[in-house]
Amino acid sequence: MEQKFIKSFFIRSAALLLLVIAAVVVFDPFYQYHKPLPGLKSVLTDKEYQCIGTLRNFDYDSLIVGSSVCENYNNHWFDDGFDCTAIKAIRSYGATADLCYLLDIAFQSRDIKYIFYNIDPTSLFADTEPTYELTGCPLYLYDTNYLNDIPYVLNKDVLMEKIPYMLFFSMKKDYDEGTSYNWAQDKNFGTEYALGFYGRPSSVTPMYEKTLYEEALAENIALLTAQIEAHPETTFKFFFSPYSMLWWDYNYRCGNRDSFLYNESQAIAAILQYDNAEVYFYQNDEEIITNLDNYMDPVHFTSDINHLICDRMIAGEGRLTKENYEEAIQSMYELTDRIAAEYILEYFPNS
Repeated sequence: MEQKFIKSFFIRSAALLLLVIAAVVVFDPFYQYHKPLPGLKSVLTDKEYQCIGTLRNFDYDSLIVGSSVCENYNNHWFDDGFDCTAIKAIRSYGATADLCYLLDIAFQSRDIKYIFYNIDPTSLFADTEPTYELTGCPLYLYDTNYLNDIPYVLNKDVLMEKIPYMLFFSMKKDYDEGTSYNWAQDKNFGTEYALGFYGRPSSVTPMYEKTLYEEALAENIALLTAQIEAHPETTFKFFFSPYSMLWWDYNYRCGNRDSFLYNESQAIAAILQYDNAEVYFYQNDEEIITNLDNYMDPVHFTSDINHLICDRMIAGEGRLTKENYEEAIQSMYELTDRIAAEYILEYFPNS
């Protein structure tokens, strides 16, 4: 009798485990094994867990690549404007090596029409080794060995939270799949909030040499140009987003302004050597970056600004060439001087 009970217990337990595994594999909220089931929408809110799966399993021909400032783009803006099917390849702080890692995964199984790649200034001197392991990302989802997916397929939170969440939003008629990873709807924007997140240095540090980061810069530029060279059939559209004047004021006072703009000029010059690469520059939009109502902190702007950037790129506005890129960089030197001498005084009159 006892042996029958033990045997029955193990059979029921094994059946339950198989049922749980089957539920996770079938619904697959991290899209590790397949794209959304017919009739279901893609519900993307956890980039560290879902981005890899979407790159391997979704139908797309273009990528929106970048840091958290790219999360509030609606994919459909690019679809409609460039006649493509775009999904996002996002890493919060946009280090070059991490984003190139995502590109490599996409290119393994896709012919890519467009890469819309946001270059963050700090990414140009970031570590040139991917940081996914260092930052504790779920690497069992990043490799292609399904045998180590136990933390995913036997996960209570996945079964009881992630699958119901995915099904709930997937079945909402007004849920927009293009808003993948969007966080703007939960945040407050405005001058008060932007200033609240700004810790202004009390003194001004003398400007560092513009070549301060030259070695790391060269390595990061090499990562970008290697992608361009390896995929001549793909059009790379690099762009620089409009960080607020608070961000520029901070780096002016910390002595980093000259080195950051030097880094950008060197990267732009290198990228413009390639026929399949374009550069768009929106950092010097004075009206946007000096209006703190557009921001929730010194970096992150409203989704309306995302939409405006996309529209401008579609229209070809802000495109740099070999002939005009130095003028654009010079305009940033002049604008940051005005920020330090004029605009910032409205908020810090005793500077």
